[in-house]
Amino acid sequence: MIRVPLLCFYLTAGLQALASLRILDQRPDCTQPGLENCTINSCSDKRTIERRRHAPTGPEWDLEQVGVWLDEHGPVPVVNVTWKIQADGGVKALRGSEISVLDESTNKSICVQFSYKLKKELNPTYLKWTFSLDGVVVEPGRTYMLSLFNLPEPDIEDYRLKKQITIPGCADRRIQKAQMCLENGSLWDPNVTTFYKQGRRFLIVVGFKAAQYSERYQVSIQSRGFHCSKNVSKENQTLLNVSFEFGWWQLSHCKMVLMIQPFFVRCKKNCRRPEKIIDLCEYSSPRTSLFKATVGLLAVGVFLACLLWKASHKDPVNTSSSTSKQQPDGFQMQNRRRVLIIYSLDHPLYKNIVLKLCSFMASKCGTEVVLDLLDSTRLGVLGSIQWLDCHRDQTGSSSDKILILCSRGVRAKWRAMCGDKPVCLREDACSAVGDMLSPALSLMVPHFVRSASFEKYILAYFDDVCCEEDVPPPFNITVRYKLMKQFEELFFRIMDTEKREPGRVNHVEGFSEREYFRCPSGGALRDALEAFHAYQLENPQWFEDELLGHSVEIQDMMTDCVPDSTQVGSHVKTKERDLTRDKTGLYMA
Repeated sequence: MIRVPLLCFYLTAGLQALASLRILDQRPDCTQPGLENCTINSCSDKRTIERRRHAPTGPEWDLEQVGVWLDEHGPVPVVNVTWKIQADGGVKALRGSEISVLDESTNKSICVQFSYKLKKELNPTYLKWTFSLDGVVVEPGRTYMLSLFNLPEPDIEDYRLKKQITIPGCADRRIQKAQMCLENGSLWDPNVTTFYKQGRRFLIVVGFKAAQYSERYQVSIQSRGFHCSKNVSKENQTLLNVSFEFGWWQLSHCKMVLMIQPFFVRCKKNCRRPEKIIDLCEYSSPRTSLFKATVGLLAVGVFLACLLWKASHKDPVNTSSSTSKQQPDGFQMQNRRRVLIIYSLDHPLYKNIVLKLCSFMASKCGTEVVLDLLDSTRLGVLGSIQWLDCHRDQTGSSSDKILILCSRGVRAKWRAMCGDKPVCLREDACSAVGDMLSPALSLMVPHFVRSASFEKYILAYFDDVCCEEDVPPPFNITVRYKLMKQFEELFFRIMDTEKREPGRVNHVEGFSEREYFRCPSGGALRDALEAFHAYQLENPQWFEDELLGHSVEIQDMMTDCVPDSTQVGSHVKTKERDLTRDKTGLYMA
């Protein structure tokens, strides 16, 4: 993959170092094997236009990735844009590509021209030729228009590819650490505390943690017909306290809203304002006791009436239920479910993500997780096909589910099964169980295409490190879940429960994208995702580096990676002791 050096953009008139739309990538790489006369320059108004029949076919878009890079001013948000050359006879007429990025807010743009010649339709690895424009500095929340076409340009206007992308805001975890987001308070956690003191007048002391880029704050409390606010300056302090004193006669309602308004250097008065509900009912004065007692008696009466009505309409069926072993807060499970996880060993960091997900599902969701890495003893006895077939049969005769985690390796191995070049990954060669994905797909795809089996299979992918294109085509007819954004919906799917029911919306505390990492297993999962995402940004060719191309190389990897039977047994026993001690609930044979 070719990356554009920053040096060639110094030729563009008016481009300044502090401009928001610029290129950071300073790694000149125009030595992709198989290219001839490769050069990268800024665009020129002088272009060769050919008739449609003499011009090459158009390119096709690949993925774009958003992240954070470092420049001389600190971390900045960037986007990497990738495209591919169609593998047809048009490569003989191809002389390069031209891509431009337009900021629709300021109407500023950058344009890059790639000049090269290709001898063959596919690159030396028998994949489509891929090019990328990396390190384009962008601003959160803005929309950019991408334009791309191959050279020489044909004489028809609709030949150009155009795509509009919107950069996420600073709340997105991928760019939270950018300097402009930090100056907007993207990582600020005020950690608000309150202290109450009751006397002739009521006293509330509000404490919170000051932010790095905000020197002053406005703290306010308000209720029905009551509002009070105070300004406070940081003055090199890390913890700030504000006191409010008032009489009970000023309040008509005992619940109040506490709000802290920061003034960050960028967002000024339009910054995010943390809020907290303060309940003063337990401190309320005697004049409200009569009202509370009346309301309480009325509520008890309504509750008793409901119980009597339900008793008179109760179905004579036995409704007793056993207590579940472990259930998430706010949702009662009828039975403990078991989930078989199918995945590809793309990379050691991705394997760590899968293991952390298993731990999270076992400890937080109360599900039994079946994973090949954690059942190596039985897998070694039965063999991969028999082990998979056994678990598939158990799933067919129960309410258990099969979760398929899609990734780059899943996409590549599916294409290999359809006649493409065989794929062997470095981690498969090092693993004691080998490649479990290919036999799993061979067994499960014929079973899946039967409509009666749809509900047994769940498709998901981690959108921070994977994409929807990684899902094999046969599974496009079912729902694909983005993790961890849609983990709550995936959990309800496992439980065969609808999130939205007539008159109510089910919710599980701690399963949303902003909450799952607050428990130890969820925090470990987020750390694993961030580690692999950072590795992908630093190594855009990471997947190609994991491919083993020759049988000799594969044999060498197996010789170097596979331990002897004593080491394997010791490793499995150690894992079993650790899992038993931690009580994560992962399924073991």
